[in-house]
Amino acid sequence: MNPFLPLQIVLGVLGLVVVVALVRSIRIVPAQSVLVIERLGKYASTLQAGFHVLVPFIDRVAYSHSLKEQAVDVPSQPCFTWDNVKVDVDGVLYFRVVDPRKASYGINNFRYATIQLAQTTMRSVIGKLELDKTFEEREAINAAIVKEVDAASVEWGVDVTRYEIQNINVPADILQAMEAQLRAEREKRAQIARSLGEMESKINYSEGEKEEAINRSEGEKEKWINEAEGRAAEIKALAHATAASLRKLAEALEAEGGDEALSLQLAEQYIGELRSLARADTQVVLPMDLSDLDSMLRSIRGILQRAGANPPV
Repeated sequence: MNPFLPLQIVLGVLGLVVVVALVRSIRIVPAQSVLVIERLGKYASTLQAGFHVLVPFIDRVAYSHSLKEQAVDVPSQPCFTWDNVKVDVDGVLYFRVVDPRKASYGINNFRYATIQLAQTTMRSVIGKLELDKTFEEREAINAAIVKEVDAASVEWGVDVTRYEIQNINVPADILQAMEAQLRAEREKRAQIARSLGEMESKINYSEGEKEEAINRSEGEKEKWINEAEGRAAEIKALAHATAASLRKLAEALEAEGGDEALSLQLAEQYIGELRSLARADTQVVLPMDLSDLDSMLRSIRGILQRAGANPPV
């Protein structure tokens, strides 16, 4: 029997342990991942992506973290609105680890703590809003939750990027009341829209009639003005023509033989008018003495002379 056999066995076991320790001390860290290393129970370093060799029996991997953005479901929880309506709200929280050392030693479980903080913050934000506002201001609620949770999670080495509300569950009776209110609001808006349309239609119709009346009156006004101007021009032209004819007649009377010509013309016209009046069934009242023709002619001559001296304008 070999007296050195026990020693060889011990050395073999020790060698195997050393080999295993050396193999385990080799660490290959994937991309977007980090390893927190402790040396003799104390934080030593943070290993980034790549190939690393630890000191056997002294260094150990205490924590492993992913640097990728993570999405975590925030469980549904009861919340009371400002008007004391109970609603159940759930959502999704997005965050990522930015400081692996704080995420390892700043809090026991940063994932659980972040979810709980998001829930309590959601209850606080919902409690400040009325029920109707919780549906209208989802973006504001999400932003408020992200702001509060991100400010508290800085010490945990976590960066909260966003929060999204998934569902807001309202009790059935409240939901029915809201639907009835919405129908009433829609009917109210429809009635207001119809009344506004009818009012605008009537206004447009009255404006059209007004414009039509104005245009018609303007047209009548222009017509009357044009007719008046036409009559005035006609009267003026007739007056000028009469004055010119009287002047010509007066000048003719001044010429040689003018009196005899005028007397002859007047006599012919006078006799012609008497002939047209002298019918079997009419009675004629002569305006002057036919035997005194010279007196009649002198009267007419005097009228013409005065007209020629003072012609109408």
